[in-house]
Amino acid sequence: MPQSPDATSTSSTDTVFDPASATIAIVTYNRSALLSKLLASIVRMDPHPGHVVVIDNASVDDTAEVVESFREQIPATIVYRRLETNTGGSGGFSEGMRVAYELGSTWMWLMDDDVEVLPDGLARMGAWAPRFKSIQGRRYDYDGSEFYWQYRVSEPMGIPIPFAPAGFDESGFKQMNSGCFEGMFIHRDIVEQIGLPDPRFFIYWDDQTYGWLASRITTSVIVNEFVLRRTREIKQWDMGIRHMNASSDAYRYYIMRNRGHMKNYYRALGVHRPLLFGLGTSLTFLKELIRLVAVEHTVRGTSNLLRGLRDGRRIARDASWKPMPPLITNE
Repeated sequence: MPQSPDATSTSSTDTVFDPASATIAIVTYNRSALLSKLLASIVRMDPHPGHVVVIDNASVDDTAEVVESFREQIPATIVYRRLETNTGGSGGFSEGMRVAYELGSTWMWLMDDDVEVLPDGLARMGAWAPRFKSIQGRRYDYDGSEFYWQYRVSEPMGIPIPFAPAGFDESGFKQMNSGCFEGMFIHRDIVEQIGLPDPRFFIYWDDQTYGWLASRITTSVIVNEFVLRRTREIKQWDMGIRHMNASSDAYRYYIMRNRGHMKNYYRALGVHRPLLFGLGTSLTFLKELIRLVAVEHTVRGTSNLLRGLRDGRRIARDASWKPMPPLITNE
């Protein structure tokens, strides 16, 4: 079992982590059975967070009834918000973080509905809170194996680095410049400075971009603490050390379209390198073609990649585009 740091021996504005200062923000859409597993795992947590925020992306199943059934079981305040339309993961996490921030939360722990929290998960994350303000824990996959997440991105190309080392040394953490909304643990100070997650992404590249923005103003880390377990099995191509998951037509569209939003963020922050970013887009396109053939055994879906690429170029040419604003200003 990895060793957590001694919270009393490190320096930070937060000398002691208070579990009640944390909010778990969940985004769900028509998966009440999975959401029920997650909420049941929160019942078993020790310690518990102060709030649990559930953002419902206009589900038409019994999500509202499931949330209501846990109000008396979870020793935390449950805040349920049902959106009028499906805003995707991006819109859901943007709203979830907004609600958590307005509740006065110091820490916001984001997660999808297809994971469960390990009982001591919050204690393990909180042990690192005195040292860092953007933290990612580790996850078990559906089958109990270690889930590998690509925590480093090549900034010039805007794509994950697939060969970033998976192992940890005695420090128990590795510096990252990315993020994943399936377990992102972030301090309100960082949210105030970089703003809310950008709902325009709808799905994909949103959490990587948000984590990258956080890493520009604080030391972001992935820690050697298993805190979540995935509860949904996904079709995969086993490549040995890595897996490649199946996707969907919507995924294929947004993974290419949202390169336009990324390009605009890069331009706004003065780090855009046209040739290298273009190479990253080309490699993303190639990877998705390989995914179609190797995982889904088809070439149908290529049109969605092309449509996304076209719309992404239109976004990149939008002269009115602006990044998400900070929640506080120094004026």
